[in-house]
Amino acid sequence: MSETKVSNKSSQKILVKKVACAAIMSALAVILMYLEVPLPFMPPFLKFDFSEVPVLVASFSLGPVYGVIVELLKNLIHLPATGTAGIGEVSNFITGSIFVFTAGFIYTKKRTRKGAIISMLIATCVLGLIAIPFNYFITLPLYGSVLGFSTEAIVGMSAAVNKMITSKASLVMWAFLPFNLFKGLVVAFITFWIYKPISKLINKTYDEVNGK
Repeated sequence: MSETKVSNKSSQKILVKKVACAAIMSALAVILMYLEVPLPFMPPFLKFDFSEVPVLVASFSLGPVYGVIVELLKNLIHLPATGTAGIGEVSNFITGSIFVFTAGFIYTKKRTRKGAIISMLIATCVLGLIAIPFNYFITLPLYGSVLGFSTEAIVGMSAAVNKMITSKASLVMWAFLPFNLFKGLVVAFITFWIYKPISKLINKTYDEVNGK
């Protein structure tokens, strides 16, 4: 058997393994997406779940593009159960993709425990910063135009649990921003503690690619 055929066969094998792993991570993410919980001082429509953990695992172990694919599958599968006409899923996909892609991309440059920590902290900061204009200019207006929930009504609902929220700008600053920062840090913390099995999977895949 020629070297090229062996290489192609090995590449196909690795691709199948990556697709299977992505499918497993997607299934776990969907399950975790249903296990959402409200947070104190947060508006009732902002509920926390752990679904980004398996997505981040996919981004680290398979690559940032796979992380985005898992994020997409997670939200597509969740669509039939949506209560936001798909707005929540689109928002979740965009912000989640930014988070896992940023972390996964930085991690490819430094595949160490320290590199993983740095990548997740940077990704959390990027998520928080991107969430400000995204929610202000896109998400909130969409809720108004598609679902008929005016920004004023959302602000009023949010003010009932957090007195610091008095306007659209303060809603973004005191609800969306801390929510996304909290989410990023919790997901990063959990991923840090399951880093060992992730690194084993990464090393195994890397060795196979290089024929070791």
